[in-house]
Formats: sequence, C-alpha cells, structure tokens
Amino acid sequence: MAKKSQTNLIKLRNPETGTFYLTTKNPKAKGAAGTPKEKLKLRKYDKKTRKHEIFVESKI
Repeated sequence: MAKKSQTNLIKLRNPETGTFYLTTKNPKAKGAAGTPKEKLKLRKYDKKTRKHEIFVESKI
C-alpha cells in the first residue's frame, strides 16, 4: 500500500474582519525555482460582510 502524503492544514483569514476558514494545501506544490512560496490568496464568502472577499493564508 502506498504511503499517504502529509496534508498541510492552513488558515485563510480575512484581515479586515478576522473571519477565517481552515483548509488543506497540496504538499507537492512548490514555488518556482529559486523563488519563495507566495501566500495563498482565495476569494471566499465572508459571513460578517455577506460578500465575497479576499482571504490570505496566515499562521494557525
């Protein structure tokens, strides 16, 4: 049986309202050669503002 790869749990947070989502990140995905990985930015629904906002990866 193949060994499962470790999943990286990350926190997506809206800096304006403080709302957050917990999700996983692909452990095999890497940044371009010689460049640091960029923070993940996703557009998700914010319950406080009732709009789609940009959520940025932050520490758990």
